[in-house]
Amino acid sequence: MSEPTQPPPGAPGDPWKSFRGVMAGTLILEAIVVLLALPVVGAVGGGLTPVSATYVIGVAVLLVLMAGIQRRSWAIWANLGVQVLLIAGWVVYPGVGFIGLLFTVVWLLLVYLRAEVLRRQKRGLLPGQQRPSG
Repeated sequence: MSEPTQPPPGAPGDPWKSFRGVMAGTLILEAIVVLLALPVVGAVGGGLTPVSATYVIGVAVLLVLMAGIQRRSWAIWANLGVQVLLIAGWVVYPGVGFIGLLFTVVWLLLVYLRAEVLRRQKRGLLPGQQRPSG
């Protein structure tokens, strides 16, 4: 077996690979936060019913599965769409809906950052696109 080839030192990195990693990491973090809502939902309000438990766990599983599709061009929009499902969790418990609102702001920031990286890439302003001075 041969060793995987490494890019030469100083080679420009792929900004989109890094960005996909940030999106996947954000989804995993969001899934953890949603699962941490389980004890809260169980302790207050109507308590943890089979419907509310299925909803919260189902959304967390969906978020983890979504982390695996971040290479798709439409993934960021799907991530933003999942936030609507999470905001609808206000019916289960307002705290779950608040988590959805909070992460909607995070995803809107990521949409902005994606647009900014794309703009800079088109203009050739990314650090990996710069010629070394010397």
